[in-house]
Amino acid sequence: MIVTKPLKELMSLEGRVALITGGAGHIGYAIADGFAELGATVAVADLSLEKAEGVAAAIAKRWSGKAKGFTVDLEDSEQTAAIPAKVGKEFGRLDILVNCAALVGTSELQGWNVPFAAQSVETWRRAMEVNLTAPFVLAQAATGLLRDSGHGSVINVSSIYGITGPDWRLYDGTKLGNPAAYAASKGGLLQFTRWLATTLAPDIRVNAIAPGGIERNTQEPFRSRYLARTPLGRMGKEDDMKGSVAFLASDLSAYITGQVIAIDGGWTAW
Repeated sequence: MIVTKPLKELMSLEGRVALITGGAGHIGYAIADGFAELGATVAVADLSLEKAEGVAAAIAKRWSGKAKGFTVDLEDSEQTAAIPAKVGKEFGRLDILVNCAALVGTSELQGWNVPFAAQSVETWRRAMEVNLTAPFVLAQAATGLLRDSGHGSVINVSSIYGITGPDWRLYDGTKLGNPAAYAASKGGLLQFTRWLATTLAPDIRVNAIAPGGIERNTQEPFRSRYLARTPLGRMGKEDDMKGSVAFLASDLSAYITGQVIAIDGGWTAW
């Protein structure tokens, strides 16, 4: 008779430590909250220490667990490389790394959310540093701790625009944009996921999620156009991300590496 582990045991993150960059942001907060619910100790890393500590305190109170805020400027590679060791020193281990922080389409940057001809090479470089170089630096710095874990998991947060090109008809007549550097960095992050998965195997698993558009008072007519193009007929919510990331972090996905889960309501299925 085949004896299998209960699903409850496979999904548990009890005793594990997770580091989430961008943990004070919308998606990062949801991911950190989900991890804490499953028993993990959570390290919330963000540019603002005040926000990171606020999120950590709220999560610790809600789930009666351990959580701590850390500050990091992901444009500073020295600071970035030091974070895994700080988390390891604070909690004694590191099992899960989530690269969630990013400069996104709504970021207020000069030469960013503007027509292609006006997009700035300086801002392109900043986006690459945060969205792509920082995950490289963090994964490299965390490898030893993740390998020692016995359950090491890296989860990169990409985007549907790392998979597909933008449909500019959605943006026509709106102030919304889709910077080239965002798409290029998110696409690069997916290839880095595959590269890292084969490089760090069999000790560490590396996967990614590709979220679609998230509903946050999204302006019209973009919203209606987006819904019409999405098979499930709605935009995403932060809670839509929690299950897939928890799955990739836990032993539920122990035989999965190098994969991308599009959490997009079917957007990329057309």
